[in-house]
Amino acid sequence: MTVRLRHRSAASAVITLVSLAGTLAAVHPAQAAADRVRLGSASDASRAGWSGPAFTMNGDGAVVAASMQRAIDAIRDDTGSLDVVVLAGSAPTSGSSTPECDSIMSLTGVNSCTTWTLTKASDASDPQVNTDVRDAEFVYFAGGDQCRYAAWKGSPLEASVESVVAKGGGSGGGSAGTHINSSVVYDACQGSATSADALADPYDPAITFTTGMFDWPHYADTVNDSHFVTRDRMGRTMAFVARAIKDGLTTSGAAWGVGVEQGGGSLFVDRNGLATEYGQNAYVVLGDHQPEQAVPGKPLTFSDYKIWRLTPGSTFDFGNRPTCGFYRRSVTDGVADADLYDGIAEPCGSPGAALGESEPNDTSGTADDASALPSPTTLTGSMKSSTDRDYFRVALASGQTASVRCTIPTAYDADLYFMDSAGRTLQRSVTDGAGAPESLTFTRTSSGTGTYYVDVEAYSGAGTATYTCTVAKS
Repeated sequence: MTVRLRHRSAASAVITLVSLAGTLAAVHPAQAAADRVRLGSASDASRAGWSGPAFTMNGDGAVVAASMQRAIDAIRDDTGSLDVVVLAGSAPTSGSSTPECDSIMSLTGVNSCTTWTLTKASDASDPQVNTDVRDAEFVYFAGGDQCRYAAWKGSPLEASVESVVAKGGGSGGGSAGTHINSSVVYDACQGSATSADALADPYDPAITFTTGMFDWPHYADTVNDSHFVTRDRMGRTMAFVARAIKDGLTTSGAAWGVGVEQGGGSLFVDRNGLATEYGQNAYVVLGDHQPEQAVPGKPLTFSDYKIWRLTPGSTFDFGNRPTCGFYRRSVTDGVADADLYDGIAEPCGSPGAALGESEPNDTSGTADDASALPSPTTLTGSMKSSTDRDYFRVALASGQTASVRCTIPTAYDADLYFMDSAGRTLQRSVTDGAGAPESLTFTRTSSGTGTYYVDVEAYSGAGTATYTCTVAKS
């Protein structure tokens, strides 16, 4: 028999239970601090130990059955049953009052699911709330407003959730619940920022953070985002990453944005930090250096974000974070590169090769030859004069794509061209500004193998500082 208990927790709360066809509903006072509804067994599961932790980060508020089931099975080690608590900052606007628990109760290995709707910060000190959480094995944060959850920082409820993870349970959530589970929380306490807002000014008043709340194993230095592709949030995640680095919000001098798409997207993270994506794509966005420009009132400039696109079924190891398999994108004066959500990944497995320029290489006839080198190939040189041009010869087979990314030192402004054997420009990247990175892609559609040239040209300035161009083929 499934038991449904509704309870208002307050100093003088009176609980009246009314039995209706085997289901218990509650009549409760109109004024109360917190609302509790329990589905399933009225008694908690009990065992000596649990096998987590495990986490789920969903692109929207809905429970994703596949990732939630995996978390439940990981925590209970595929035997017995466990208890779940859902924490919500506000009541659902329509339909069931317990939508998350309705879904969770249909999964294998669930003994009970209790929904607590907590509308005030002080509810985080409610003794019954904290007892339920500490006795549970998984805490799910519902969608809504992450600022309400951030207000629980330093409260007994924060400690109670942490105790669940510490005993081998788990945590997770969707939308706002995804945000609160990262180590740097975009709390949205001053409103919601768009990508356009964030790129135009990474210190926009709507961009505020809460830190020092949850610090889950293997998930340090992360800032989560949700509804990622549908609401075009890559740009703002880039700004979040830049801010986290600039403001010293992370411990390593780097920051990792994690964006999950809505409509069934969910990132499951196991006890060792290995994440598996479910349903929709997710993205990991690494910033590993100080931003070139991140100051109040000015647009963002940040070169060479490393971005991993996680398709359903793919994995990302937060416990041993990868150093390959990403594509690169940059932001210059608030303008992001094109194709933020897809790119040619720099391959893993092969270390590639490096080729430094040898002057004179100012024409295609004197080009340094990189055509036989494995992918990825690193090309290096410098703009020794304001009219310097450096040519590198590359080869592409039919259907093969070359992705060229150049990091330019701040001593000069250089432009990037991709040319055919007749010297015609096929693609170019001419980002304005000294030190601005350049990038382009080109796909050969003709049959056979063709000869092409990477041309790095001085636009202004000169010097001996080294530029670095990576040519990856796929």
